[in-house]
Amino acid sequence: MSPSDLGERLKPFVFLDLFEADMRGLAGSMPVHPHSGIATVTVFTRGDVTFDDPIAGHGTIGYGGLEWARAGIGMWHGKELSAGSSPTVQGFQLWIALPPDLERAEPEAQYIGSEQVPSIGPARLIVLVTLKPGERWTYEPPGGHTVAWVAVGEGALSSSERLSNGELVIFEPGEAPITFEGAEGSGATFVLGSAVPHPYELHLGAYSVHTTADALAAGERNLRQLKKRLDARGDRRMSSGSTPVFRG
Repeated sequence: MSPSDLGERLKPFVFLDLFEADMRGLAGSMPVHPHSGIATVTVFTRGDVTFDDPIAGHGTIGYGGLEWARAGIGMWHGKELSAGSSPTVQGFQLWIALPPDLERAEPEAQYIGSEQVPSIGPARLIVLVTLKPGERWTYEPPGGHTVAWVAVGEGALSSSERLSNGELVIFEPGEAPITFEGAEGSGATFVLGSAVPHPYELHLGAYSVHTTADALAAGERNLRQLKKRLDARGDRRMSSGSTPVFRG
């Protein structure tokens, strides 16, 4: 989904991408790019990556781990993640629209290993779920969470209609429990999101989402200023070859 299509129905969830990549092959081509007004969550469903960050340090993230970043008033990133030990990596990246008090907040990034993510049965708090063939699991949305969706990364889910890898389904507004079952012969790995609806209009830039035109203009103005400072710093690559997040 993107902010201009399903993002309008599922906000605060405004963007979702299922990716699979050879991080070694992307090392020279991944562009450094900006964000403002959103938080991003990148959760890994297969393989591992290395991260370098001037504040968070250096480490590895594998299955069930994630990169969480609040862009807020603005940040540039794109090369803080580099190849780990696996030849390829798969995962989901999600953008979440922020409310006014956070869309202009100072940016922040965290890198969380799977051992730090609480688990409830087959589910991790993100919510990333892996079900074996025929295994069932029921999600009970918190009160007020009337927006919900599910996207499959690997395998398939059995329900009234089969949901296969690479497909996303949105649910009718409501707070009823949702039951999932791993398809026979494959099981499934999927991500699930639920939230209180985002009550603000979406004002869109190339890499930004804000609640008002004025907030978008402020975010993009700050991104231009950050880019000048980033260019003035020159080559900021780490020993791993990656370039850490630039938050000013």
